[in-house]
Amino acid sequence: MLPLFITNGVDSLIMYATYFIWLAPEFISSFTDKARPGSKVSDRSSGFFLIASIWLGIYSAYWTAFSYPPFAIPFHRTALFAAGIFLMLAGVAFRWYAIRVLGKYFTRQVTIQPGQTVVEAGPYRWIRHPSYSGALLTILGVGVAFSNWLSLVCIVLITAIGYGYRIHVEEMTLVSALGEPYREYMKRTKRIIPFII
Repeated sequence: MLPLFITNGVDSLIMYATYFIWLAPEFISSFTDKARPGSKVSDRSSGFFLIASIWLGIYSAYWTAFSYPPFAIPFHRTALFAAGIFLMLAGVAFRWYAIRVLGKYFTRQVTIQPGQTVVEAGPYRWIRHPSYSGALLTILGVGVAFSNWLSLVCIVLITAIGYGYRIHVEEMTLVSALGEPYREYMKRTKRIIPFII
């Protein structure tokens, strides 16, 4: 049993339109995002590793959906697809909200900018990496939209590894650059899910 967006033209249009809403702004902002003069980049290839894990996760979701149809979720498939689309859009919206709150300190590489401080406004009051939380919510939505247990597990696990490495690099850099204020902030907050992790 293949995902609905593979077998149904309307669902296919909805899925690929949602992909566009997710990826087009990311692509465009990758060209407009510029670090300020005097910034220190400490990326340790985490950006490349993260992007590779996202695309590998998406590819694995497609491959497992086609190769292992017995793992398809047979019940409430239309509702699952709708829930997946909702999660994707909610994740995109939350990510861009978090980026807006971070403001001038947001960059696509792990970068410390001159005068950078700990941001604790908006979602940063509870979690240290809300833009990654939004991205992971989008990835979860992609997996749910596939309506295949194996696709869901593959995409979430593979991308979680990429985000795990990225978060590790980012937090080491921020502790090194911002010192005790960031250590105290780490004690008060969770990484990606409020009150949980």
